[in-house]
Amino acid sequence: MGTPLGDFIRTKRDSIQPGTLGLPDRGRRRSPGLRRQDLAARAGISVEYLTRIEQGRDRNPSVAVVNALADALSLSPSERAHLRYLTKISGGECVTHTRPEPPSRQVRATVLRTLRLLEPGMAVVTNRLGDILARTPAYDAVMSASGLLDTESPNLTRYVFTDPRARTFFADWDEVADEQAFDLWLAPSAENSEWLRSDLTPLAGPDLTRRLNRHVVPQRGVLRIDHPAGQELQLLRETLEFTAEAQQLIIFLPADDQTAEAVEQLHHGSRHGTLRAIS
Repeated sequence: MGTPLGDFIRTKRDSIQPGTLGLPDRGRRRSPGLRRQDLAARAGISVEYLTRIEQGRDRNPSVAVVNALADALSLSPSERAHLRYLTKISGGECVTHTRPEPPSRQVRATVLRTLRLLEPGMAVVTNRLGDILARTPAYDAVMSASGLLDTESPNLTRYVFTDPRARTFFADWDEVADEQAFDLWLAPSAENSEWLRSDLTPLAGPDLTRRLNRHVVPQRGVLRIDHPAGQELQLLRETLEFTAEAQQLIIFLPADDQTAEAVEQLHHGSRHGTLRAIS
């Protein structure tokens, strides 16, 4: 049985062409990417040891080995952080026998006060599962037509993978889906992640499971929205992390004048005038 750590290393190895690392082309092979022997040589470990890590038979590589593999794979800073996280959970530090459960939806009072300071801007408090915990009226105005906020406890991940409207609302649906799937690895706890994954997987099917197994670290570029009102919105995102609560405040900034004008029109035309917090 493999591990998230082994899956990630194997996926990255398969995605690398030897020539990009200055390695010779060894001819045709059955599987794409970098050979195990080449990665092992670059990392200074044996092929047998690398095989054990990839197959999940060694779940506790040392920090030095993890860093050596990150160097050998030429990982970006965000990919290195993900590799360290997967090493932690694959080693059993986050594995418990607690029943899967949803995380708390309570938002700290000072976080809500911070959110109010951002009005009339567009901002939302969420967690890595995609729960929408609190939002400004401008966020309501822009997102209400999407269907995301139709439920009493809206969840962006559930919406992206199970609501057909999401595929037209988000112009780059595949990228948004990659983001939401990746964030499940960063859930408040392993039990919280398992709770949502077990609920979503039967409905989302391969769209979710394929992304979970790929471990692709998303770029989180401009968020493009094809709004039902007829406007195309382009939004930049800035994120503030609240580590103690495993929540985050995401601020959406118009990327151009047309988007700024469209958001303002939607806001003024909306009936939502007060901060929405869900607990």
